[in-house]
Amino acid sequence: MMTTDQISELLGEEADDLLQHECQHLPKSRVTAPSSDFVDKIFAHSNRNGQTLRSLEQLYAHGNLGGTGYLSILPVDQGIEHSAAFSFYKNPDYFDPENIIKLAMEAGCNGVATTFGVLALHARRYAHKIPFIVKINHNELLTYPNTYDQIPFGSVREAWNLGAVAVGATIYFGSEESNRQIREIAEAFAEAHELGMGTILWCYTRNSAFKTKDGDYHTAADLTGQANYIGVTIQADMIKQKLPTTNYGFREVGFGKHEDAMYEALGSDHPIDLCRYQVANCYMGKIGLINSGGGSKGGSDKADAVRTAVVNKRAGGTGLILGRKAFQRPMKEGVDIIRAVQGVYENEEIGLA
Repeated sequence: MMTTDQISELLGEEADDLLQHECQHLPKSRVTAPSSDFVDKIFAHSNRNGQTLRSLEQLYAHGNLGGTGYLSILPVDQGIEHSAAFSFYKNPDYFDPENIIKLAMEAGCNGVATTFGVLALHARRYAHKIPFIVKINHNELLTYPNTYDQIPFGSVREAWNLGAVAVGATIYFGSEESNRQIREIAEAFAEAHELGMGTILWCYTRNSAFKTKDGDYHTAADLTGQANYIGVTIQADMIKQKLPTTNYGFREVGFGKHEDAMYEALGSDHPIDLCRYQVANCYMGKIGLINSGGGSKGGSDKADAVRTAVVNKRAGGTGLILGRKAFQRPMKEGVDIIRAVQGVYENEEIGLA
């Protein structure tokens, strides 16, 4: 576990602001925080069947954060989403898919989220050793011009046959294909629950109109928050979302239902308040918000990852799903970054804001 002093050192000048902040507009009393009995508390009275409860509990109980209610997941789908050469040239070891699974195990992750191909090739060796999350759809990059469309790369039943405890999927909310993707993934999630698997939705916004001459609002709290709300509506058990960097997306882009009063009522521009906005749209924390770790920037990756973890935890999130900062470097360094993130969630002095 990382000490508060060690975390403060990595946070630098932001330490006091991030560690002492208290949310005023959406106070912590409204939030369902992660806990050791989270699956029982949230899902035991839901429509999820017994097999699904067992799968979710297996995920929450595994790894260094097992039993805390928090999650540390290694996601590696960039070989499809960003192209394999671009993703793995910094560390060619990860062209070998077995090393992806080994990294997740060595780092003590709750689970590994990756493609059909990666998990299928090593299913019988590792499916009983670390929870598998199969990413069932992707946006391939060989179509030109590139389209923002996620298409299935396999079936939910195939994921079940691999021994997966959960399936993951992406919807590009706001894209031309989003209506089809919503229907497609809603049906896939219903089948996954029927077969006894959990569901994780990558809730990403994609629309050229979300980027104006004044700023890029793809990571605005209000736009990503609404994507989260649609995600929990189609019964995602967890939401993966980028950490918000701004707000006022509906207002600045000039569409949708919005009033200035809603921004004033629901928070401020503080990073923890922005993330709390996302948590609120995940049924006020009853569906776990997992923020993504973002791309690798080099020397600041560990500090950046710890900062994201602090914001997510204090906002009421459930953990981080961190990939590129870990696998685009030697395994020992990747493990160190993942364990630093886990240390934030293990630190009981860092609580809800």
